Amino acid sequence: MSLSRSISITGSQSLQIRRSRVGLVALWGLQVVVAGLFLLAGGSKLAGAATMVALFDAIGVGQWFRYVTGFIEVTGAVALLVPALAPFGALLLALTMVGAITTHLFIVGGSPVVPVFLLLGSLAILWARRDQLSGALSRLRRVRV
Repeated sequence: MSLSRSISITGSQSLQIRRSRVGLVALWGLQVVVAGLFLLAGGSKLAGAATMVALFDAIGVGQWFRYVTGFIEVTGAVALLVPALAPFGALLLALTMVGAITTHLFIVGGSPVVPVFLLLGSLAILWARRDQLSGALSRLRRVRV
């Protein structure tokens, strides 16, 4: 009996390990895709692509805001690719996409579909790495006290 229990436990542990590996691979795949999209979007802002210049003219704040937004997007994308920084990158990018969606809905018009999908991707990464984020925040609280 103990042998069959041992096999059963080993089998379930093996299943959990496989699930966690599959989940980790899926998470990294999502992080790479989202990071790539943000690198393209942020890079086009920093490079001064005509569509981005026109978009930020329509926003009316000035072209400096295009550079700041591009810098935030590129920084967040790079952070997604560094395991210790991934939850912070996801948080930064999620907040940026909330601003992008709001801008599309209330200022420039047009469809906010792309920012919505980028927001969902960022939130999924943030959710998957929530333990990492809460651990970092609790360490920060201990240092401050």
